[in-house]
Amino acid sequence: MIGNNSFLKDQETNLPSGFRIEGKWHGHTYIIRKKLGAGATGTVYLAENNLSQIVAVKIATDSMNITSEVNVLKRFSKIKDKKLGPTLMDVDDFVTAKGNLPFYVMEYVKGQPIIDYMKGKGAEWLGLLVIQLLGDLEHLHREGWAFGDLKPDNLLVVDAPVRARWIDVGGITLLGRAIKEFTEFYDRGYWGLGTRKAEPSYDLFAVAMVMIHCEYGDRFEKTKEPPLSLFEKKINQRDHLKIFKPVLLKALTGKYGRAIDMKEDLVKIVARPNKDKRTKMKKVKVSAGAKSSNQQRKKRKPSFLVEIFLVITLIIFGYILYLFGQMM
Repeated sequence: MIGNNSFLKDQETNLPSGFRIEGKWHGHTYIIRKKLGAGATGTVYLAENNLSQIVAVKIATDSMNITSEVNVLKRFSKIKDKKLGPTLMDVDDFVTAKGNLPFYVMEYVKGQPIIDYMKGKGAEWLGLLVIQLLGDLEHLHREGWAFGDLKPDNLLVVDAPVRARWIDVGGITLLGRAIKEFTEFYDRGYWGLGTRKAEPSYDLFAVAMVMIHCEYGDRFEKTKEPPLSLFEKKINQRDHLKIFKPVLLKALTGKYGRAIDMKEDLVKIVARPNKDKRTKMKKVKVSAGAKSSNQQRKKRKPSFLVEIFLVITLIIFGYILYLFGQMM
């Protein structure tokens, strides 16, 4: 039996490009293109189905893991006007010489890893993405679940509109239970700042750590310094994080009981700089209008740039309001 399990585990994690999977019950076929990633609950592959659609296939040796994740995705599909996680497309078994491997097929979310997307972008973009993410988490928590293993690896930024999408639901856990899957850097238990009980504040701690990771571009090691002192020092060393410092510290210390509360605080911070910029730009235009016509001609190009900047900031502010409205 041990030998069979070892064989199945090897099959699950090492399917080569071009390998063909056929479902035992539904008969759908999938051609493996490449491995996308592997975790505690299974291995995900990029594949092509018999309709030439690109999909993601998750294979596991433990049918309980597959069943749990499938049930979560089915539950998500019933939430009206809200898309949480990838769309579930098929569930079946793959027959091998030594046993069956359960798998499910889901929508392939094509996007850019959030860490890569944030390179060279300002604090406003980080705020916007996290505001949207918190809206999704609020819906998840209302449904009775915690995300659990919230980290950049499980978040992709997609276009039209720009937003963060979840790509792995393997760590999602019923509220009140012990978190079943986590990654140390984003886990408050690892830092000694709380339990591993599935609750909204557990996810919100992870959101704060994701924001810090996005700004630094990498994780940092635990030191002998108290965790909160270390976090505050890291926040103070980055201007983009200092803007969000009050929110980050509240999330890191478990002061938020709901994602909606953290989101509302972030909206206020992100919206405030744009309001200040618009006021400042209006003063610049009034001052420019008081100058002589000769000076106005000389300053025509900068004035034009100011107007462009105003339009851009208004668009960003409008997008914030749009996101806020969509995520309630």
